[in-house]
Amino acid sequence: MERLLIVFPHPDDEAFGAAGIITLARQKGIPVTYACITLGEMGRNMGRPLFANRETLPLIRKEELQDLAKVLDIQDLRMLGLRDKTLEFLDIDEFADQIQSIVDEVKPTHIITHYPGYAVHPDHNATGAATIHAVKRMPKEERPVVWCHAFSKNRIENIGEPDIIIDVAAVKEKKIEALKVHRSQTEGMMAGFDLNQLPTNPLLEKLLMQEEFWTYKWE
Repeated sequence: MERLLIVFPHPDDEAFGAAGIITLARQKGIPVTYACITLGEMGRNMGRPLFANRETLPLIRKEELQDLAKVLDIQDLRMLGLRDKTLEFLDIDEFADQIQSIVDEVKPTHIITHYPGYAVHPDHNATGAATIHAVKRMPKEERPVVWCHAFSKNRIENIGEPDIIIDVAAVKEKKIEALKVHRSQTEGMMAGFDLNQLPTNPLLEKLLMQEEFWTYKWE
């Protein structure tokens, strides 16, 4: 029985990077655990039009994350509550310990996280590095498969083409719904959204029609 663990730092990372594969997994009855490291309380967006402030944003994003779990049928949501925009400064062993405790409990066959060094945001890279560090400490025969999400401009030239490409066109409406749940961050982007735009917007089409991952290769 496959078991999928998602490890991302911010609410909405999953909507952009893995909502399609999560939906396909749940349709097959595969258990999904989502470990969201922070509440994204330092996010720059406060809604459009404005409806949040620095004090209320963590509570709003927590509610959005809980709503997201309902939308994607994620029955095991873990909110670790670490501080947004500080993950790169954490002791990697201590950070990895928190992820390891979830891995030991859930025993996933597959983990999805960010590719360290190729995920743009310092929190993304730090989360991916801590997840890789946690799994690397496990005996080789017990390690789950780790699929990494990468989207920096230099990813192809440095780590090659993605070896996992998931066609999520059949569940694109669910992915749009997941994006809209995080309205404090995406409402401006999603305003007036029209699926008919896809043929003329290659970036939007790729976001909604396929998800790409790199299988992490251990040394």
